[in-house]
Amino acid sequence: MSEITLKRSAVKSAMQVLFLLFRIGKERYALPATEVAEVLPRLPLKPIAHAPDWVAGVFAYRGVVVPVIDLGALTFGEPAQARTSTRLVLVHYRPAPTGKAQLLGLILEQATDTLRCNPSEFQPYGLDNRQARYLGPVREDAHGLLQWVRVADLLDEQVRVLLFPSPPRDPASLEERP
Repeated sequence: MSEITLKRSAVKSAMQVLFLLFRIGKERYALPATEVAEVLPRLPLKPIAHAPDWVAGVFAYRGVVVPVIDLGALTFGEPAQARTSTRLVLVHYRPAPTGKAQLLGLILEQATDTLRCNPSEFQPYGLDNRQARYLGPVREDAHGLLQWVRVADLLDEQVRVLLFPSPPRDPASLEERP
């Protein structure tokens, strides 16, 4: 191989991004691997009272309480099925580009494959779905359409305040009584 060919292939692979693939029902979705902190097996969760149905609960992870949402329940109102391929995927949730990233858990079905491709292969699909701003552009391949999920857009303001209060509540203030 010539030096020019090697440089071209290096530039081409540098433009590629690794995605974690998963399913909601029969539909395929992708998360950029750079937003994934860790992929865990499905774990028991403590439910959150008065939270939306798609907020699955919380669990303790390395000394931090992490909220978890069920992406199937959020998207189509159907909770993820308990399969051996259903995973609890920890993502870096950052609602504002300059904000601090916090861990958010996602329950995802069949989260076992990855894909490396150029992000420019994902194209807008022509709908303005304001109820699901987290559903991004799509990519067509031999298996059909694959849709990009934008982690930063997963939570609306009301749920974000519930799961990530700012400033975080001080446990000592819970003991104070008026």
